[in-house]
Amino acid sequence: MPMKSISFLASLSLLALTFQFAIAADPSQLQDFCVAINSPVNLVYVNGKFCKDPAFATANDFYFTGLNQPKPTNNRLGSFVTFGNVDNVPGLNTLGLSFARADFAVNGLVPPHYHPRASELLFAAEGTLVVGFVASDQRLFTKTLNAGDVFVFPQGLIHFAANAGNVPAVAYAALGSQNPGTIFVAENVFGSNPPIIPALLAKAFQLNVTTIMDLQAKF
Repeated sequence: MPMKSISFLASLSLLALTFQFAIAADPSQLQDFCVAINSPVNLVYVNGKFCKDPAFATANDFYFTGLNQPKPTNNRLGSFVTFGNVDNVPGLNTLGLSFARADFAVNGLVPPHYHPRASELLFAAEGTLVVGFVASDQRLFTKTLNAGDVFVFPQGLIHFAANAGNVPAVAYAALGSQNPGTIFVAENVFGSNPPIIPALLAKAFQLNVTTIMDLQAKF
């Protein structure tokens, strides 16, 4: 085979492999819907969940209620997030989206975290929120939101939201994955099991080992 043909085929193969890893969102579904079910008996496994026979799907598979109900925020963060994803709305399976409601007490916050599989659109419904995300070049993009405002968090970037007002606040979110995942930075770094070596974290965060051990004890 001529050298040019070999080079072309090699480049084409590399491009195909790169394209596979470049797709960041959930894959598009190949059917109208794929209602998730936990039993593997006589069913097809697609995109993280087994699919119910479409003939047995019902409207309840695509239904969620209670997003209008406030949740208690008397915890250490002063916030509570109610999620609607493939685990409690099985009809979301393969559709590439999920949603959430966040309740904030005064001074409450959802601490820095990221979603490895989804971008997020946050809609401020009540109160005042300060929100932001940090880009890979360490730039902070932040904004104060009032009722009716919207802010977008790009996929995989650390972001946060906090109540900046004197009354409780509420926000609603839409996320671009049926199961976006939520990784809280502090909890995962200082609360890993087993713990990360304190000396390693002390060097990474430019803190002393005692402070690191105190932080690990908190989580």
